[in-house]
Amino acid sequence: MRERLNPALFTARRSAIREFSNLAARTPDCVRLTLGEPDFVTPAPIRAAVTAALDAGQTHYIQNNGVPALRERIASFCFERWGIDYAPDDVIVTAGATEALFVALLGVLAPGDEVILPQPAFVLYRELVNLANGAAVPLDTTADRFQLRPEALEACITPRTKAIVLNSPNNPTGVVYDRASLDAVYRAVRERDIFVICDDVYRGFCYGAEYHSFAEYRDLREKLLVVQSFSKMWAMTGWRMGWLMAERSVRERLDLIHQYAVTSTPAPFQAAAITALDLDVSDMAGEYARRRAYVLERLAGMGLSLVPPDGAFYVFPSIERFGLPSTDFCTRLLTEAHVAVTPGAAFGADGHVRISYACGPDDLRTGLDRLGSFLHTLEGRTDA
Repeated sequence: MRERLNPALFTARRSAIREFSNLAARTPDCVRLTLGEPDFVTPAPIRAAVTAALDAGQTHYIQNNGVPALRERIASFCFERWGIDYAPDDVIVTAGATEALFVALLGVLAPGDEVILPQPAFVLYRELVNLANGAAVPLDTTADRFQLRPEALEACITPRTKAIVLNSPNNPTGVVYDRASLDAVYRAVRERDIFVICDDVYRGFCYGAEYHSFAEYRDLREKLLVVQSFSKMWAMTGWRMGWLMAERSVRERLDLIHQYAVTSTPAPFQAAAITALDLDVSDMAGEYARRRAYVLERLAGMGLSLVPPDGAFYVFPSIERFGLPSTDFCTRLLTEAHVAVTPGAAFGADGHVRISYACGPDDLRTGLDRLGSFLHTLEGRTDA
């Protein structure tokens, strides 16, 4: 019966991030600089809130889109913190940003519809588009320091274009889209029926750059689908909590997918999420800023070129001078130096690697020491 499965399952690829992380886990004394997972434990007040919710018997079915108190707090948080005005009824509380993206893409795509994906791009987008029977259209940004330019964007648009995904700060590059990039998207979609999916999960980690989300273009409100997560800002990756915001006429259709896919996220976790939104977690952002400065200094000392990241917790240096495909580079780095990073090919940008500095400082220092020694070895080999 295998041949009777959804054909999209046979072109879907497993995440290279997970593959290299799993390989690293099986390699003794391997330093993992792969996963974008905060090394911080979820703050104590959040953990206490879920315990209190369980003790209070909050173990029953709740509203599909989330309890009113959480949706109200999300709406007020987004307005107070970021100036984005959505009503509580415009919010769907999702199982992380992953489900929010799945709901958004499955909700807007008909078979054959196209989605523009500025690349480098997080591996998830292409696979979700594929599973929704859409077609991913890559927009290469490497020649423009990972920014979006009008001519390149317009060249990707066809009568089948249904959406564009904007991820800023970006995974894997850490780049924050500048105003020129966002304006280019605005001009491209304002007279067309194209959705803009704003994956803003890293906006809590910006390092000096002026940050703007495309969600600020409120005259395009009916075209906007805004995705956010508790995973990164509040170190809650294992909780699988996020949210999706959309104009109500769109949201009331999208929430059918959410309802039938997961019913709702867990009731006690929703109580904890309310507590999370009231916490000051700037200390984590400050620690990532320090790690960023350290990583940039170390990579500069190794002679690796890169576009400095203005957000998230990744760097995306070029390895082109070594003449190795990124997958081969990463495989050798893992087997020879016991350091795991992610090949740029996974993000549609071979010739680069992604290094995560979401790990602890000791692992980061050891990993970079080993990376430097490995590069030294490569440069001394005629087969490099």
